[in-house]
Amino acid sequence: MTCPISRRTALGLLAGSVTAPSHAFAQAAAWRGGPIPKIGMGTWITFDIRPRDEAARLQRVEVLRAFFAAGGRFIDSSPMYGMAEDTLGFCLRRLPDAPVIAAGKVWIGQAELGAQQIENSRQLWQRPRLDVMQVHNLLQYDGHIRTLRDMKARGAVTQIGITTSHGRRHADVARIIETDDSLDTVQFTYNIADREAEARLLPLAAERGLTVIINRPFRRGALISRMQGRPLPDFAAEIGVTTWPQYLLKWIISNPAVTVAIPATGNPVHMTENMAAMSGPMPDAAMRRKMVEAFKAAS
Repeated sequence: MTCPISRRTALGLLAGSVTAPSHAFAQAAAWRGGPIPKIGMGTWITFDIRPRDEAARLQRVEVLRAFFAAGGRFIDSSPMYGMAEDTLGFCLRRLPDAPVIAAGKVWIGQAELGAQQIENSRQLWQRPRLDVMQVHNLLQYDGHIRTLRDMKARGAVTQIGITTSHGRRHADVARIIETDDSLDTVQFTYNIADREAEARLLPLAAERGLTVIINRPFRRGALISRMQGRPLPDFAAEIGVTTWPQYLLKWIISNPAVTVAIPATGNPVHMTENMAAMSGPMPDAAMRRKMVEAFKAAS
């Protein structure tokens, strides 16, 4: 586990500048080969491709190539996502030297079958191990977390954690974070329109020094569609932003409690555009507030 900081310190950091993250945040982001890049990759829907559609799968190889070329490392998937894990294996076999941090999930109603499902995922990914394992949407949390603790103790996984999405079950996630000292990671929804996590989950995760993984940064594209055809605010150039997807992602990753956001795309051009959000100046707290107000005004 990483070294916790006090709630007061965490709240101060969330309210202040993001240019100097705390020791706990730095620890949470650290990984072999350096910190986790702030933009990762999700695979829900976009990588759910049948093997017979080889052309679409080969396009996903190019998505991953663009991801790694821009410095990406962290990839998140789940057995819940149809053929996504199988598609990832197809792609990664064609990119054998890719510096992947593989984040999987266990998602099965029988806790005694969790280890079998995890092994199946590992084989589909074509990886010697999955680096992060998460209890997906808290399904059978009590049983699955015991399996994950055992895996971590044996060195079969580096970090373990829990997930939720769509703003659901925040109270349950907070309770588990407060009572389960074995957790290393937590994943939940956070974006410029869904900011409920600021009230409790982000400060709590910061206090515990957890790796924080952000899903649904675009609300499955709905936020991008909402802003289509609308000009960016003039100040966007000050933070190196040229598109709305970059604007939305940079707002998320500039929160000092956030380790990595995981947008999903099946388009290599969009992947390159997403990854550019890591470049240029990062907004401080005042700029982040300004970004929220400009988003509200434009939408």
